[in-house]
Amino acid sequence: MHKSAGFAIKSFRSVAYHTSSCTLPNPSASLIHEFTQFCYQRNLPRAMEAMDAMHKHGIWADSITYSELIKCCLARGAVEQGKRVHKHLFSNGYHPKKFLINVLISMYVKFNMLDDARELFDQIPERDFVSWTTMISAYANAKLNDKALEFLILMLREGVKPNMYTYSSVLRACDGLSNLKQLHANIIKSGLDSDIYVRSALIDIYSKWSQTGNALRVFNEMATEDLVIWNSIIAGFAQNGDSDEALKLFKRMKRAGFPAEQATLTSVLRACTGLALLELGRQVHVHVFKYDQDLILNNALLDMYCKCGSLEDADTVFTRMVVKDVISWSTMIAGLAQNGYSREALRLFESMKVSGLKPNYITFLGALFACSHAGLLEAGWYHFRSMKKLFGVDPGREHYCCMIDLLGRAGKLDDALELINEMECGPDVATWRTLLGACRVHRNVDLAIHAAKQILRLYPQDAGTYILLSNIYANAQRWNDVAQIRRTMNDMGIRKEPGCSWVEVNKQIHAFILGDNSHPQLDEINKHLTRLIQKLKGVGYVPDTNFVLQDLEGEQREDSLRHHSEKLALVFGLMSLSKEQTIRIRKNLRICGDCHLFAKLVAKVEHRIIVIRDPIRYHHFRYGVCSCGDYW
Repeated sequence: MHKSAGFAIKSFRSVAYHTSSCTLPNPSASLIHEFTQFCYQRNLPRAMEAMDAMHKHGIWADSITYSELIKCCLARGAVEQGKRVHKHLFSNGYHPKKFLINVLISMYVKFNMLDDARELFDQIPERDFVSWTTMISAYANAKLNDKALEFLILMLREGVKPNMYTYSSVLRACDGLSNLKQLHANIIKSGLDSDIYVRSALIDIYSKWSQTGNALRVFNEMATEDLVIWNSIIAGFAQNGDSDEALKLFKRMKRAGFPAEQATLTSVLRACTGLALLELGRQVHVHVFKYDQDLILNNALLDMYCKCGSLEDADTVFTRMVVKDVISWSTMIAGLAQNGYSREALRLFESMKVSGLKPNYITFLGALFACSHAGLLEAGWYHFRSMKKLFGVDPGREHYCCMIDLLGRAGKLDDALELINEMECGPDVATWRTLLGACRVHRNVDLAIHAAKQILRLYPQDAGTYILLSNIYANAQRWNDVAQIRRTMNDMGIRKEPGCSWVEVNKQIHAFILGDNSHPQLDEINKHLTRLIQKLKGVGYVPDTNFVLQDLEGEQREDSLRHHSEKLALVFGLMSLSKEQTIRIRKNLRICGDCHLFAKLVAKVEHRIIVIRDPIRYHHFRYGVCSCGDYW
C-alpha cells in the first residue's frame, strides 16, 4: 500500500475508535479527503503524493479540487506536475468535465505552452465559449494575430456565440483597420457594444491605429458610468499626442464625479508633458500623493518635470523615490542632459552603475546626448564603445546620431562621415541631417551637398533639408544655388514649416506663428518688442543676420529676425507675467543663434528667468547666461 494511503487509513481508524464507531471508513473516501486537504492547503508535494495513490486505486476527486491543484501548479511554475494532473485526469477511460478541461487549457496557456493547449483543445468534442475564448486570448497575447482571428471565425462557424471577453481579446489581434471595422460591426450586431470591456477594447484599438475620432465616437455613443472607459479614452488621446483633447476629457471626467486613479493620472501627466504645462502638472502632482510609492506614476512625474524644464522639481521627486528602476534613472539622466546639465547627467549615470542597475538602450542615449552637448569627445567614445563590450547593448541609430553630432560639433567631419559608413544598422534621414547641420556650422559646402543628397534620396519631400542647404549656399554667397533650391521647392510644392512658439500664461497657452497676425495683442507686443530691441542694442545687441535665409539687404534682414516666433512669445511673457515668474516657451523648430543671444540679453537686462524648449533640448537663461554654455 502507498505510504500516504496507509497514513490516511490509520488516521481514519483512530477517528472511528474515538467516536465509538464500529464501521471502518471507506479507503477511497479517506484518500479523496486527504487529497482535498492538501490541495486547499496548497501543499503541492503531499497533494501530488495523494493523487498518485488515488491514481493507483482508480479514484478521482471532484473538479473543483483539481482546479485548486492546478492553481497550485501555476503559482509554483510546476510544469511537470501540471502535466501529471492532465495525465491522471484522462487515465483509465475517465472523462473530466468540460469545466476542468478548460482549466487545463488555461494552465498550458499560462505556461506559454500553446501547442499543448491546442492539442487538448482539439480533443474536446463540444467546445464552449470558454474554450474558444481561452485560445483566442492566448493567440492575441502571443501576437499571433492571424491565429486569433482564424479561431474567431471557426468559433462562429461552430455556432458558438462570442461574449464580451471573446471580443475584448480578439480586438487586440486586429492588425488592420479593415479587420477592426468588420469586428466592430459584428459587435454591434451581437449587442455587446455597450459592454464596458468591449467598449474599452474598441477605444484602445482605435487609438492604437491613431483613429482617435472613431475612439471618441465609441466613447460618446452612450453615457459612461465606468472609470475604465474614461481611462481608455484619455490614454488614447495622450498617446497620440493630442494632449489638449486628453486634458479636456480629464476635466469632463472630474466634472462627472469620477476619481482620478493611477492610470488616469499617468495619462494626464503625459498630456501635461506634451504641452509643457508645468503649473497644471504641479496640480496633478497633488493627486499623486495618495499613490506616493507608485513607481509608474513617479516615473511619469519625473518625465513631466524634466520635459517642462523644472529640474528642481524633478530632483525632489527622484530623491524621494524609495524604489527606482532603470526607467527612473534613465529619465533623470536624459532630463539633466537635455536641460544643459551634462556633467551632472554623467555623474548620475556613474551612480546608477554603482547602484547595481544595468543601463539599457535609453540610458546610454541620455549619456551620449550629455557628451554630445558638452563637447566631451573622449567620454563619448568611451561610453559608445562600452555599450556592447561591457553591457551587451547594441548601438542603434540614435546612439550613432549622438556620436556623429559630437564629432560634427568638434569639427571632425571626416570622422563623422567615416562613422556613418561603418553603421551596421545603416544611416537614416536623421543621421544625415545631423551631419548636414554640422556642415552648416563649419561651412563645409561640399560635404553638405553630399549629406543633403542622401537625405533627399531617402525622403524627397524633406523641407528642412532644402531650407538648411539653402542657408548654407546663402552663407557662401552662392545665390544662384539658393534660387535653384527655391525653384525646386516650388515645383515640388514643398513649403517650409512656419516657426511656432507657445507660452503659458495663467494656465492658458498662447501661440505665436511666424507670419500670423491673429493674436489680439500683437500691436502692443510689437511696440514693446521695438522698445526692447533698442534697449538691448544699448548693451551691445547686434542682430545676427547669418540666420536669415532670404537674400535680403540691411534693415530687411534685421526686420526678418524680429518676427521670429520665440521673440514674440518672450515679449508677451514679459508683459503678462510678474518678475518672480519664470517665462516658459516651447517651440517647434530649433532656436536660432540670434534668438538665443536675444534671450540671454533679455534675461540679463530684465532680470528674468527664461526657459525655452525646442525639439532637441532646453535652454535655461539666467543672469545673461544659458545652461547650454552657448554650445548647442
